[in-house]
Amino acid sequence: MLSYSLLVLNVVLVMMNSAICSLLICIIAVFKLLLPTTSLKTFATHLANRVMWLWSTINAFILRASNRVEWDVQGVNGLKKDGWYLMISNHLSWTDIVVLCCVFKDRVPMPKFFLKQALLYVPFIGMACWALNMPFMRRYSREYLLRHPEKRGQDLETTRRSCAKFKHTPTTVVNYVEGTRFTGEKQKKSRAGYEHLLQPKSGGMAYTLAAMGDQFDSIIDVTLAYPENRDKPFRDLLMGKMTKIVVHARELPIDEKVNGDYFNDKKYKRQFQLWLADVWREKDEKLKTIHDA
Repeated sequence: MLSYSLLVLNVVLVMMNSAICSLLICIIAVFKLLLPTTSLKTFATHLANRVMWLWSTINAFILRASNRVEWDVQGVNGLKKDGWYLMISNHLSWTDIVVLCCVFKDRVPMPKFFLKQALLYVPFIGMACWALNMPFMRRYSREYLLRHPEKRGQDLETTRRSCAKFKHTPTTVVNYVEGTRFTGEKQKKSRAGYEHLLQPKSGGMAYTLAAMGDQFDSIIDVTLAYPENRDKPFRDLLMGKMTKIVVHARELPIDEKVNGDYFNDKKYKRQFQLWLADVWREKDEKLKTIHDA
């Protein structure tokens, strides 16, 4: 009974925090549209990012107050608050966004997530994410693209437009390479050969590197795990039942393995896919070690 009371309380507090911070960000965005110079617009963007930092800090306080979590955080030293990073991660739950923001909010620029188009219409949050210049992606099936070939390449153009807005302000762009949240059912259907991961999709990461590869300082490869709360980590977090959160990070260089013409050079495209497959195999091995500990 206490757990469900805590669930209701945490949901209310997190929703209030999200609504208030989203409203503040939207107000800043309106003023940003009216500002006459790039430097003033950059300052408004910085201010909006500070509100996102406040949102993350309050969420961290709420959830830490109701959970006795053992944090296993590794590989986050040496990162720069004023750098540009591409962050890639496995994806398990809505919890991932909260955790990444809590862990990295004081170590790198506030993370900006690639979001599904449908999230744009979520009250408060959708508009705030738009105001923060987060890219909204509309995914098309292969069958749809065969019927509408004119839609090919639109995600690349969307990514380029969004990333162009990041050039004046240090930014961390987050890409969930699997494209969807991990479940046991999806893992069986994927037949990718991973025990704790889905097949990585190289296209989204390649879009971002094509748009901003020269500007990124490095790639931050993050491995997330909730080893004692695997089934429903977000619910358990809100109910005060989360017991352990694992965040292992490492920096990968922007070198010839990830710097090339993915869309026109077939040899490079294959090389990039093999590189990403190696990264994902290492991540799967790390997750096996975490879960078997």
